[in-house]
Amino acid sequence: MSDFETTSCAHDGVAMDGFLARPSGGKGPHPTVILFPGAGGTGPTFEANVRALADMGYLAVAASVYDSGTDLTTPETTGAAYMGLLDRPELLRGRVIEWFEHVSAMDLANESRIAAIGYCFGGKCVLELARSGADLKCVVSYHGILPTHASAQKGGVIAEVVAFCAGQDPFAPMDDYLAFQTEMREAEVTHQLTLFSHAQHSFTDPDHEGVAPGIAYDAQYHRVSWASTLALLDYHLNG
Repeated sequence: MSDFETTSCAHDGVAMDGFLARPSGGKGPHPTVILFPGAGGTGPTFEANVRALADMGYLAVAASVYDSGTDLTTPETTGAAYMGLLDRPELLRGRVIEWFEHVSAMDLANESRIAAIGYCFGGKCVLELARSGADLKCVVSYHGILPTHASAQKGGVIAEVVAFCAGQDPFAPMDDYLAFQTEMREAEVTHQLTLFSHAQHSFTDPDHEGVAPGIAYDAQYHRVSWASTLALLDYHLNG
């Protein structure tokens, strides 16, 4: 990760750490993508995606909603940190909004051309950002956690919401998918929902292949969802 630049912001006096990769050439401002990782933090595939987006001309900012220095080295400490935020949904949404505001204020960022993508827990983060009414172009959730404490309201969501979901995902079961579909429809959100019927949780991430039942990488669905995301980013941020 030595080629990344560090960045951080604070919410209610608590620091949160992140890093960024800037595109080559030009001082900006650049079209910008904020990336939120899964519950276990960043890994090689996530970091490769950050670099890839920067190579395509985007300012790519990786954002953690955990307290700075949170121990993610064991399943126990990671689970405690994760559940600590799930159990405080207003705090989680506040931290996601703080990251958006922090990135929007960067000199490198074009504040009118910002998108966010997230994986698993990070998928929940970007959906909460959209539900908050943040003024960004689009959000993309990959195998994200779908329920919320405060549903999207009619006229309250600016971003286009895109979610790639897995039909065999124990962390986002079909009842959650159907409820999310209803939420988006009733709030009249511009949205696209794709259900890969045979995919499991973390289908985009080979780093988590087989770590637990219901988690499996799928190269086909990874390629399809990533290609769709790049087309969406190009349309919204470069159009």
